[in-house]
Amino acid sequence: MTIDGHGFAAPPALVEHARRFRAEGGTPARPRVAATVLLLRPAGADFEVYVIRRVAAMAFGGVYAFPGGGVDPSDSEAHLDWAGPEPAAWAGRLGVAPDAAQAVVCAAAREVFEESGVLLAGPDAGTVVGDVSSDDWEAARRDLEAHRRGFAALLAERALTLRSDLLLPWSRWITPEFEPRRFDTYFFVALLPEGQRTRDVSGEADHTMWVRPADALARAEAGELTMLPPTLVTLAQMAAAGDLAGVTRASATRDAATPIAPRLDLPETGEPRIVLG
Repeated sequence: MTIDGHGFAAPPALVEHARRFRAEGGTPARPRVAATVLLLRPAGADFEVYVIRRVAAMAFGGVYAFPGGGVDPSDSEAHLDWAGPEPAAWAGRLGVAPDAAQAVVCAAAREVFEESGVLLAGPDAGTVVGDVSSDDWEAARRDLEAHRRGFAALLAERALTLRSDLLLPWSRWITPEFEPRRFDTYFFVALLPEGQRTRDVSGEADHTMWVRPADALARAEAGELTMLPPTLVTLAQMAAAGDLAGVTRASATRDAATPIAPRLDLPETGEPRIVLG
């Protein structure tokens, strides 16, 4: 799938699906608010991003994506120690109310721990926990994943502070109206904390890897990796940033509040295209 300034060619199955939706007068599903995190780490003079392949039985199965998932009701109700920008400041960056902003940020931190074993928290506002791959941490992660324990409770039990400052807002994408499952997803960037490592722990993934953004794009272009447009566009933006410092600089001015809402363009002549609006 090649994306240019005009979008990308729409796969035939997607076109058929969209046409059926329109012909039947379908009602768009309400998007579920979600968060996803691009974990980055140095790789010589370059850097790599962590991607996971969703299991075939899931929505978007067989597709490579970044760790993430839906916002849980408990994410907005959580009372936890918080470092970095307050929810009111996050509200300005994300374009939502403070309680909704807290929910999105908490969901981002929770999901990246559930799906990669990386915890963006520390004993205080200036530190981050080290290796969290021990058996007791893994048991805690499984309890969180199975909803036997809340994220705030987990941090409180271990006297940890959520490091919201380790999350850099990047973008916001909304699934096209004709899709049966839709998400309003906030994309964040985070550098892999020193002393921590990713682990293939998510039951929702059947393969994980670290890869240079440019290499991931090349492999997707060659048909080796299947990725959706938000992932491809974001990887291209990562590659264009040049290095980790460039990514950090770019995040400061990114618009993470205005959603990118792809739509299907069905011209009378020419190929149908998905337009990134």
